[in-house]
Amino acid sequence: MALSQKKSGRKPSGGRYKQIRKKKLYELGRQPTLTKLGNPQIKTARVSGGNIKFYNLASNIINLIDPATKKCTKAIIKTVTDNPANRNYVRRNILTKGTIVDTDKGRARITNRPGQEGTLNGVLVQ
Repeated sequence: MALSQKKSGRKPSGGRYKQIRKKKLYELGRQPTLTKLGNPQIKTARVSGGNIKFYNLASNIINLIDPATKKCTKAIIKTVTDNPANRNYVRRNILTKGTIVDTDKGRARITNRPGQEGTLNGVLVQ
């Protein structure tokens, strides 16, 4: 069954709204991309307007910004330390926005959404 982004067919009371039309292709949703820690793997998809979206399926490289020196460097992720989105993601090594990871340069917080972008960006945490 397709995931839909359109308004629910049910009222807050549990009753049903009258269906005014069928589902449209532009209302289609996708399963969440749970980016894992591992060898870099990127998937592309055609989206509305003929554009291309990059899904990051797995990654072990992060673009780090050091707030003290304001410089950007690449670092290798060792492991996932903390994930505020879901505590079970730590065990499964899943990367989401806000995840604290341990890198070779120190601890870092992921600042972008890796499941919807082709890269992984982060800021060093003191």
